[in-house]
Amino acid sequence: MAHLNHAEYHLEKQKAFFASGKTRSLEFRKSALQQLKALIEKNAGEIIQSTQLDLGKPEIEAYTGELGLILNEIKIALKNLKNWSRVKKVRTPLIIQPGRSLIRQVPYGVVLIISPWNYPFFLSLAPLVSAIAAGNCAVIKPSELSLNTSSCLASLIRKYFDPNFITVKTGGPEVSVNLIAQRPDFLFFTGSTTVGKKVMAACAEHLIPLTLELGGKNPCIVNDCTNIRTAARRIAWGKFFNAGQTCFAPDYIIVESSLKDRLVAELKLAIGKFYGKSPGKSPDYARIISEAHTNRLHQLAKGHTVLSGGTFDSSKKFVSPTILDVTDWNAPIMKEEIFGPLLPVLEYTSLQESLEHILKLGEPLTVYLFTEDPVVENKVRDTITSGSLNINTTFSHIMSGHLPFGGVGSSGMGRYRGRAGFETFSYKRSEFKRSFLFDTTFIYPPYKTSLKFLKKIMPFLF
Repeated sequence: MAHLNHAEYHLEKQKAFFASGKTRSLEFRKSALQQLKALIEKNAGEIIQSTQLDLGKPEIEAYTGELGLILNEIKIALKNLKNWSRVKKVRTPLIIQPGRSLIRQVPYGVVLIISPWNYPFFLSLAPLVSAIAAGNCAVIKPSELSLNTSSCLASLIRKYFDPNFITVKTGGPEVSVNLIAQRPDFLFFTGSTTVGKKVMAACAEHLIPLTLELGGKNPCIVNDCTNIRTAARRIAWGKFFNAGQTCFAPDYIIVESSLKDRLVAELKLAIGKFYGKSPGKSPDYARIISEAHTNRLHQLAKGHTVLSGGTFDSSKKFVSPTILDVTDWNAPIMKEEIFGPLLPVLEYTSLQESLEHILKLGEPLTVYLFTEDPVVENKVRDTITSGSLNINTTFSHIMSGHLPFGGVGSSGMGRYRGRAGFETFSYKRSEFKRSFLFDTTFIYPPYKTSLKFLKKIMPFLF
């Protein structure tokens, strides 16, 4: 194997480890999940510190958004793994009796997990929990932008797991390209739609099955039949958590015209209560990942009236919680995912017209709707295709490991979390075993059964 580079050589070793069958037993999978749990619990301080160095995450946000959710994923997997793995017996048609028809969940083999920088620990390990539960080996390729967390993750995985079972490969995009070229058996990608298209094209060349967790323009629709104060507080929390660097954060607000001023006033109050008069001094407010992204956000905000915030400091990677008055659906800020603490507010007089604007922006990862009007609720549900729908709340769906998470169309494909994750990282294999006690001889040539008779008995045979 001297001709293989490091990435190529290691992937071959992982494929050999999977072929040994060790990962298929429930005992091995449960043990690995327990080991992952120990990794998190014993090194929580180091992990939190690494996310603070990369993103300035408040301790509470680092724990809840990175570690707490993973521990819950592990708990759910350990509790349900036996049931998820159970072989399912299905009906056997008369024509192939006596026999037994089964459906078995089978792991793919070596899976490649490419994770982003905004939740560098959670978005690396949440898919890993599902991959382990399904019986796979895994290679994790974390983002090079979250350097401290990626280094921490690589060090801990190396310490707790056999590299032939689970390993971390750090580096830039060229590492991802190299790993995909080695033909992993499955790929799980979380990131932007632009990069997701390139990943999908690379996988298509080798017919590698994949799941894409992408982003999108997540609308937050505020109807006049709602509790404005509570809605504003929930929107502000969901938007400015992790400084807005969340793929399923509210991207923009569409509010009924008569409510706009009240909603903006309540949003300002909520921001003040959360982060004080100077968010830059607040220990509860995160930072932007890089100077380049800070400058990108600054450019997006230009040309719009600032209703609140509007402070940008690229040297400190700081952007204040900012509310913008936006009147043009064709403005640059409405053409791309913001991924930062800029909150455009648009008003509407016609709900139907606003829904048509949303549809033109592509399928969102999630839709946030604040209303107590069931007619409005049903109209939004039936009109907008989205990965998820949250009514009178933000972020709540991500808190449940029992709800499948994922996008649709331009916001992604595939689902994970809980049982959905187990099924994503495995495939349903049909199995049929037939007995030698009886043989249906009329199916063999030379055919002696008339077509007329066959048509009559076919419905009973199947």
